[in-house]
Amino acid sequence: MNIEIRQANDRKTMNDFIAFPRTLYKGSKEYVPDLDSDVRDFFNAKKNDSLRYARVQPFVAYRDGVCVGRVAAIISNRANTKWNRKSVRFTYLDFIDDNDVSTELLDTVERWGRKQGMTICEGPLGITDFDKEGMLIEDFHLGGGTMEFWNYPYYVEHMRRAGYDKAVDWLQVRVKVPQEVPAKYARVAALSKEMFGLRVVKMSKKQVREEWGMKLFNLFNEAFAPLYGTSIFSKDQITNYLNQYLPLLDLDLVPFILNEKDELVGAAVTIRDLSPALNKSGGRLLPLGWFHLGKALIMKEGDKAQLMLIAIRPDMQGLGLNALIFDDLIPIYNKAGIKWCETNPQLETNVRELSQWKPLNPEMVKRRRCWQKEINKKN
Repeated sequence: MNIEIRQANDRKTMNDFIAFPRTLYKGSKEYVPDLDSDVRDFFNAKKNDSLRYARVQPFVAYRDGVCVGRVAAIISNRANTKWNRKSVRFTYLDFIDDNDVSTELLDTVERWGRKQGMTICEGPLGITDFDKEGMLIEDFHLGGGTMEFWNYPYYVEHMRRAGYDKAVDWLQVRVKVPQEVPAKYARVAALSKEMFGLRVVKMSKKQVREEWGMKLFNLFNEAFAPLYGTSIFSKDQITNYLNQYLPLLDLDLVPFILNEKDELVGAAVTIRDLSPALNKSGGRLLPLGWFHLGKALIMKEGDKAQLMLIAIRPDMQGLGLNALIFDDLIPIYNKAGIKWCETNPQLETNVRELSQWKPLNPEMVKRRRCWQKEINKKN
């Protein structure tokens, strides 16, 4: 095989880890690169507070000195405790179409996990639910997005050959933004306001930074607690994510729902799709990547929005708060020239979440998978 796996613990090997997708996906219009700095920061404990609760190890595969693949192994102590599992996760899995390469990369993660007492390997998953997750298994032609992986179709067969089975699947919802708020949403939104004293509020960045950002993430902790693989966000992690994402947000696209006691009971976070700008940047801020991203943010370019998440406090779920969010966002989308909206991956088993889109005639697209394999003993 002549395949050598190296830990990416030095600058040169980490540079290869970060740069490999540019070679692998060269010429692919569907692939959307991560920013090099974001990938580097993921493995930097000074930049990623999640590493206080997790162990990570990136690996790079070489053949005859040429980089042919990469992967990162993760043990999330917090998630394993919550779900009572001994799981090693993998992420940033990329490889040429060679079974020996993919097998060696996955075997490396399995061995690394097994040495630390893990009994199952699963992924692609990150440390938290805010990291990219899921391997694309359908609709490859639709391309990737700002907050999701894209991969070649051959990945799927490689995973099966390596002995991996389905753990869970996610779907993404794609809708065309209507010119008017559907009657059902408008009616339910009006009832929710009248019956429960709810109102939609927009916050300033100062308000989010000083108070409401922490409340927003506490809402995420409550709303997402039952979802596969999730773990509680700590105060340090919340601060880290606010510093990372708040500069990217147009807060007109982030509705907060408050009740009569000024408690946060629901929210949605949407952004304009930054995929075109990331493609132009090639994943690098220098020399001109900063210009393309800055222009996209300042000029509010593009006609597509990415709905990153909707969170409703558990005791308020099923009471029409989602309709309040759509009733607020649809007129704003139209005014901003946004014609399409696509969600981040949604668990296929989360029927309540998926069903809320019916009045918008949604397409369920981009099925992606979390794979799993028992690694109690060497296979």
